[in-house]
Formats: sequence, C-alpha cells, structure tokens
Amino acid sequence: MILLRSSRQFLCNSGRKLLKENNNVTLVRTITSRTTRSGEDSHPPKPKPWPYKEKGYNLFSYLYDKTTSRLDENSKIIVVEGPVASGKSKFAKQLANEFEMLYLPEANLDMMYINSYGFDLRKLDAQLPDSCKSFDVMDFLRNPKHGHAAKFQIEQYMVKLSQYIDALAHVLSTGQGVVLDRCVYSDFVFAEAMYSQGYISKPAYRKYYEFRDNTIDELLRPHLVIYLDVPVPTILENIKKRAISYEKNSSVLTPQYLGVMEKKYKQNYLKEISKHAELLVYDWSDEGDVEVVVEDIERIDFNRHDDQDPHLKDWVYRLEEEWGCIRHLYADKKHRIMNIPIPCFEVPELCIDALEADVFHKVMAEAPGEQYMEGYNAHLGDSGLLFRSKAPHRHTLPMIERRTMK
Repeated sequence: MILLRSSRQFLCNSGRKLLKENNNVTLVRTITSRTTRSGEDSHPPKPKPWPYKEKGYNLFSYLYDKTTSRLDENSKIIVVEGPVASGKSKFAKQLANEFEMLYLPEANLDMMYINSYGFDLRKLDAQLPDSCKSFDVMDFLRNPKHGHAAKFQIEQYMVKLSQYIDALAHVLSTGQGVVLDRCVYSDFVFAEAMYSQGYISKPAYRKYYEFRDNTIDELLRPHLVIYLDVPVPTILENIKKRAISYEKNSSVLTPQYLGVMEKKYKQNYLKEISKHAELLVYDWSDEGDVEVVVEDIERIDFNRHDDQDPHLKDWVYRLEEEWGCIRHLYADKKHRIMNIPIPCFEVPELCIDALEADVFHKVMAEAPGEQYMEGYNAHLGDSGLLFRSKAPHRHTLPMIERRTMK
C-alpha cells in the first residue's frame, strides 16, 4: 500500500512513442493530463479508432491495422476503488475527464436487466415464478437473507467481468484509456462480506470462487489502482447524508459488514493487486484534491519492469503479433471467456426447476426487443432488415449508471 502526498511539482511528458527495450514493446513511462498534453508539440498521427463493437478484428485485419500504432502513454486502465458512499464515482469521472479517457460507471445489474431497446426486463416479474424473478442491489439491501442473494452476487461478478473485457477491448482497439469505477478484481470483497454475515451459504460461497477462478486469469490486470480510504464511521455518516432510502434503512450496511469489506480491501485485494499494478491510496474522508492525484499519477514510471518481477508484466509483449492476438481475444472472443459451463446442481439456491425455467424463457421471448435478434426488431424501429445477413458482432455492456431511488 502506498500513500502519496504531492508537492505540486510539474512533470513533463517523455513523449508519445513506444519504447523498445530488450526486444519488449511497451508504452512510454507516464500518463499525461489534458493540461500537460496541451503544452506539448504536435503529436504523430494515429489511426482512427477501430469499431470493435461492430467489426471483427481477424488475421486479415491484423495485416493492415497494427495494435501498437494507436497506443500512446494514456492507453491504460485505471481503476478507482473504495467503500460505499466514498465519492468514487465523482472522482472517477473527474479523473477520466482530466486524462481524456473513457469513464465506465460501476457495473450493475441495470446493465443486464435493461435491454438494448431500453426495456426493463424487471417489469415482467409479475409473470414469472418466484425462482426466476429479478433481484438487484436494491432488493439485496432491503432483504439480504433472500434466497436470491447468492445468485445476485454471482451475477454482479459476471457483469463486472463483462465490463472489464469491454474495457480491455476498448483500450487495444482505440488507444483511448479507460477509468473504471470499481472492477472485477475487487468484487470478491462483497462476497466475503456477504458470507461473513450469513447472507450466502458455504456451497454458494465456494461456487462464487469457482466462477471467479475459471475466468479471471484470462484478463490483463489494470495499470493503476486508486483506493479512496474512508473509515467506517464516516461511511455511515455519508450514507445518512445522501439519504437513499434503501441504503439508509438497510440492515446490510452495518459497521460489521462494512468493516469486513474494509479489511478484505486492505489486507487482501490491495496487497495482491499491488504486486501487478501501480497503487495509490488516499485518505478521502473529506474528499481530496483531484489535481494533487493527477500530479501524483504523472510521476509514476509505468516502465519499471523486470523479467523476474510480475509488476505490470501483463502489459509487456515482445511482438506485434502478440498484441494482435490479445486484442482479438477481448474484441472478438468475449463469449469464450464469459460462457464457461459451471454446473451448480449442488447449490439449490442457484438452480431453477425445469418447468419454471420454461416459463421464464417463454415470457422473456415475448418481451419488447427480445422477440428477435438485436437489429431485427422492425416494430421497434430497426431498419434495413432485407440487407442484414449476420448477428451483431459482440455484446458490449451499455454504460448505465445504477439507478438510485430516494
């Protein structure tokens, strides 16, 4: 864990070029802010962003579209972490704006329940058996001992996994960096807190880690993790101040639950992720100065790499072909990472009766936007159907911020 205090010394950029040391192709040493970039000389031209959401990146594409040609010093992944009501979202947005990066809101089940046509599938709950009804964070905070709590936590993990793959595809296909509000690597702290309070069973807890262990090693860890440290008493005060009813009146957000989260963050997550990524930790009890954080980030040397050290090793490739292969994986083979068959027969709360599952699929098949494949629903405004000949290239999570109801 590293706590940095800035002296507001200005750091110049070392250039928008790729470094080649010991035959390794890596990015230049530091991330640069909007202010720093505006004072630089003209930058070398970059290819247009590759439309990875609509167009595949295959072997033929590789021949004329090299991955490293669009990467620069800001082609990095930054993750902002912290407890509930710590100001993460506001800070992450400010950081993304300062570094001209894409901001991805915290992954949430709204991204799963609201389809590409804007229809909220939760509206169909009245037609579904109890085992198939929706269950999101609001439901969990109101009723943490519900039988769907384990399913909720695993779905949360899968949504975060999906979003993180999208972030990797975006960086490698466009060259634009990404700032995420939390990420898949820290999701386990919620599972640990839920298990500690008896909200999920031991078999479900084990199954969660089976999902995690079978998917997370397919990813590249972030370049930088920023943890906003807020003590539990202050968190509870912040929850009261923002007065969101399902948080304020929840039996979940107790000193015990939040204490387990804090412990797992600091003793497990931050300790482990710091072996692979840069780490900055700030006391954010009264919020801090974003400008100070920006200056601290500009001082980080992201090329501190040793073949015997795992630090940032995920992002070191020796050949252009290797960059192309990893880009192809995240842009075109997302389904391969996501769709790992893991049977859950030994965990009753994760299983659905066959007849009830049949009802679920029939109801969902009639939902607006679900009758036909995306792009083929003429009654919802899709056009050019006579000239369509294939399915959408990939499923990319929508950037929907979690709804809040006072």
